[in-house]
Amino acid sequence: MISTRVQELGASPEAIEQHYDVGNDFYRLWLDSTMTYTCASWNEADENESLETAQLRKIDFHVKQAKAQAAKRVLDVGCGWGGALRRLVEAHGVKEAVGLTLSKSQVDWISKFDRSHIKVILESWADHSPEDPYDAIISIEAFEAFAKSGLSSQQKVYVYRTFFENCHRWLKPDGRMSLQTIAYGNSRPQDLDDFIANDIFPESDLPRLAEIVEAIECLFEIVILQNDRHDYVRTLKKWRSRLRKNREAAIDLVGEEEVIKFERYLRLSAYIFESGNCDLYRIAFRRIDNPRQF
Repeated sequence: MISTRVQELGASPEAIEQHYDVGNDFYRLWLDSTMTYTCASWNEADENESLETAQLRKIDFHVKQAKAQAAKRVLDVGCGWGGALRRLVEAHGVKEAVGLTLSKSQVDWISKFDRSHIKVILESWADHSPEDPYDAIISIEAFEAFAKSGLSSQQKVYVYRTFFENCHRWLKPDGRMSLQTIAYGNSRPQDLDDFIANDIFPESDLPRLAEIVEAIECLFEIVILQNDRHDYVRTLKKWRSRLRKNREAAIDLVGEEEVIKFERYLRLSAYIFESGNCDLYRIAFRRIDNPRQF
């Protein structure tokens, strides 16, 4: 089956859970109240802006670009702890928000929401087969786990194109999609620290912008493309500061070794984005309803 082949080329559920099974209580100590674990969108003119405000601005950006306001059905691929799902329903009038994740910890968290309009599924995008089409799709920093390290560019494009083909099939005509992903900037895989690749996000690799563009050919057109890597520098520094303030509580939960590991990861990641070794792309797509074969 194609889905099985694609899954073998991406991060396994075990690799995904390795990062998140540290525990929801641990992440609560240093994420904002929405439990959003992706790059925020900051107001550069406001040095005192809260992390929660910046995270909600990011979610609202993707909702707007996907034209998901007041939609009947919206899919969030890699929904995390459900911050975007809640925002879709509570602030944007979406009738049904569906989230996909491979993390049992995140499913447990979202399942406690008192929201009949939210549905979370422990499932890979490669296995997803909705009964009804979606009006819009968003995916915020799940794309990085779709391809394992060590694959050729051709193999990665195969995986990415399969993903976009699925999204094309799931969307209604003229449907929109908004994607956020970390990507290689002025770097190659061997330039980046093995610690993050092996100890933090195993079995995952970053895309190059050219690979994304090749993968969407004759499926989607790009409406907006922006690189907001400096937003990630600020986000990571904010996370690190919050973890530092709650360090003793974090050690009580997961042990000092685990806390030191996360402190190192947040510090290194901020440098990677500040130096331009990694980029942070936010891309809005419009579905091509009559794609040409090539």
